[in-house]
Amino acid sequence: MPDSGAKSQLTITRAEIAADGSMTIDRTKSFTAMLNPSEFKHKREIRYNTRATLGQVGSDTRFSAVQPDTVTFSILLDGTGVVPVAPADRRKEVADHVKALNDVVYKYDGEDHEPDHVRLLWGTLILYGRLQSMAVQYTLFKPSGDPLRAKIDLEFVGFMSSKEAELAANRSSPDLSHLVEVREGDTLPLLCNRIYGDPAYYPEVARHNKLDSFRQLKPGDRLHFPPLE
Repeated sequence: MPDSGAKSQLTITRAEIAADGSMTIDRTKSFTAMLNPSEFKHKREIRYNTRATLGQVGSDTRFSAVQPDTVTFSILLDGTGVVPVAPADRRKEVADHVKALNDVVYKYDGEDHEPDHVRLLWGTLILYGRLQSMAVQYTLFKPSGDPLRAKIDLEFVGFMSSKEAELAANRSSPDLSHLVEVREGDTLPLLCNRIYGDPAYYPEVARHNKLDSFRQLKPGDRLHFPPLE
């Protein structure tokens, strides 16, 4: 688990969906941002039916559906050498980084006849979904015309299995998986009480996360709270 305060880069990783709706991460198909976004927008939307019947004075807001989450942000790619990069990326051009991102989020899957699903992971943000839009703006060039800098605007729409869709109206349901980042003052019984409504589940959560001691939680650790059996 990451130490408190350790730097983490935004990663976008290909994900495969099983027949039961569960996801498997394909770590061989992953993109790591050169620079983390300066901000991101996480949108949740609930739709209501407000259509009035003939002769009705007012209209009631009747629940219609919970829409998938959407996340939008921008990332920067720099090929001038100003931004430190990993040794494996030092010879990559900006166009190579754009292609690597494109291969993960945009490339059409010929077998499934649709773009692949991905997982976004950065800090407390975790979203399983698919690319909705991608716009690349090149802002600096070599004398040859090759791009040296690019800004990429990305929008992703979340994915929900049929089981999750049934539970989406109650996002704190113990039937949903939760990924939680530990904060100062958190304890495992306290987190279990917050998620499951019962602190007594802490031994099972400790075993699930392979914790040597449930008393030694560190801020910044990420714990997975599985659905209740």
